[in-house]
Amino acid sequence: MRIGIDFDNTLVCYDQLFWKLASEQGLVDESVPPRKNAVRDHLRRRGLEERWTQLQGLAYGSRILEADPFPGMLAALKELHERGAELVLISHKTRTPIAGSPVDLHAAAQSWLLQKGLWNPNSEQSLFQDVYFELTKEEKLQRIAYAGCDWFIDDLIELLTEPRFPVGVQRVLFDPHTEQPNLPTGILRLKAWNDVTSLFPCTDKS
Repeated sequence: MRIGIDFDNTLVCYDQLFWKLASEQGLVDESVPPRKNAVRDHLRRRGLEERWTQLQGLAYGSRILEADPFPGMLAALKELHERGAELVLISHKTRTPIAGSPVDLHAAAQSWLLQKGLWNPNSEQSLFQDVYFELTKEEKLQRIAYAGCDWFIDDLIELLTEPRFPVGVQRVLFDPHTEQPNLPTGILRLKAWNDVTSLFPCTDKS
């Protein structure tokens, strides 16, 4: 079984980091909850869309190593790997931020994976067998198909409901805050990484 997994906001939890970055710049106070979307909405209400874009460049680039993995994620992926699942990471992101210093976002993400022990291109024991960072959503959808994924886990309902999403791939929405209360037919919900192994009963420990 081959399981494809997204990167940003699926493996990586940016909630605390975005609040920290915004606080450092005096953009939020304790009235704003420490969640990525809460920071985003607060800045947009104040007409600070450009500052939000700059924060994204920092969070996904030079400060990414300060971002936390979602609780239980590492243990869950180790369990899937031990049960024989092949894990492949497929994300899409621009090479450099839209605003701010021209950091290589793909290299930054790879550094995060290495630091957390999720990927080592020089080891056959790497949890992720393959890692792909595509430049566009269209290329990401193509990669999901080419990689032969049986399942795909993503936090964006827009991607999972895309008409061009590969046929035959089981779609799983990572939705820890139940932001999508009503899911379309055929899409499963994953609220916490601790629950992920129950989705794959047909993988067996070797």
